[in-house]
Amino acid sequence: MERALASKEGVSLSRTTYLPRTDLLWQSDRATRNNIFGLLLPQSVVPSISGPVLSSTSDRGVWGSAAGILVSWEPFDFGYRGANVEVAKAAQSRANAELSLTKLDVAGAVGDAFLRLAAAQQQVQVAEADVDRRQVLSTSVHALVREELRPGADASRADAELAAAKIQLIRAQEVERESVATFAELLGISGTKVAIDAHYVLTTSPTPYASRIGLADHPSVLIATSTLFETKARENVLSKSYYPRFNLQGSFSGRGSGANPDGTFGTGTDGLDLMRHNWAVGLTATFSVLDFPSLHFKKQIEQSNERAQRADYDKTVQTLTAQIERTKAAYDSAVLISQNTPIELEAARLGETQAKARYQAALAPIIEVAEAQRLLVQAEIEDNLARLTVWRALLGEALAQGDLQPFLELARKPASGGQ
Repeated sequence: MERALASKEGVSLSRTTYLPRTDLLWQSDRATRNNIFGLLLPQSVVPSISGPVLSSTSDRGVWGSAAGILVSWEPFDFGYRGANVEVAKAAQSRANAELSLTKLDVAGAVGDAFLRLAAAQQQVQVAEADVDRRQVLSTSVHALVREELRPGADASRADAELAAAKIQLIRAQEVERESVATFAELLGISGTKVAIDAHYVLTTSPTPYASRIGLADHPSVLIATSTLFETKARENVLSKSYYPRFNLQGSFSGRGSGANPDGTFGTGTDGLDLMRHNWAVGLTATFSVLDFPSLHFKKQIEQSNERAQRADYDKTVQTLTAQIERTKAAYDSAVLISQNTPIELEAARLGETQAKARYQAALAPIIEVAEAQRLLVQAEIEDNLARLTVWRALLGEALAQGDLQPFLELARKPASGGQ
């Protein structure tokens, strides 16, 4: 968000180049007044001296002063400043698109963490139910062993199955705690205990919907588009650079010196006041003739960058299109699976009940009951996660389309007796 705000201010900054420049100056000094006839190339070490060349030199210092104001304004620039403003606008568009993509990524990550936490909680519930069933079975088997109706190996197998179920419960609880920590971190409240209400998504399968925005409005595509426009805008700046620069200037200044033209020296504070005043108005034109080769190669660089950005744009569109197709396939598969898991669960429950009855009647070994309970656990997990998988697939499709709002509205739809 702050980068987007910075880019907005960058547009305002680029527009300030249309304003005139005003420089104020005041200077007081004490120095010798020895001048010499001759030329000195522009440099920043030897100070310049005005006045006639005298026949004698002196180490005596005199006061000097200067003050002035210079106003400079570029009345026309052949579109150079406007081109720079367009570069800043393109950068602002890119920053806004990056902000939208960041918001989409953050919201998608939170939504996925919510569904993962809901899945972890379901795993814990299934594991707890499995421990309870195996505890009941272990108690029953031990009673049969004590009555010498079953071999002692059955009691050992029942204890092993119960211990394995408890281990799975511990692991499921660990995953749940990790999911809570991740969810809180993504919400920006790490260290805070959070709780979710996933009743609606656990009991309802979402229906597909049409995205409200086109692929061209996806934040990733907007970033690629803005980056391309920014490159073209920089290229346009270079096209506007090989023109004369015109500056309308106005100046008012004053000078004072304690050195007289006849070589004599003033007294006291002579030179601290402004003894001579000047004003000037003029139009200055400058043109860097030999900049053309460097500008030519800079334009070649930007043209290559533009072609690269076009390729990036095409790649982004292709990637998002393929991602949308993959998420649609995942959604269709998740829906079909969710329609079959209730059948699998009912069959697993019936198989577990029959296996226990057969074991009680001494018609089946303990291993058959253990396998039936294992199948029941698997069926319960798959049935509980089936609808969450549908929601996750729909979330992935919404992220690929670049619009989470319809998904959020669907997820927030109140269920009967709850929300």
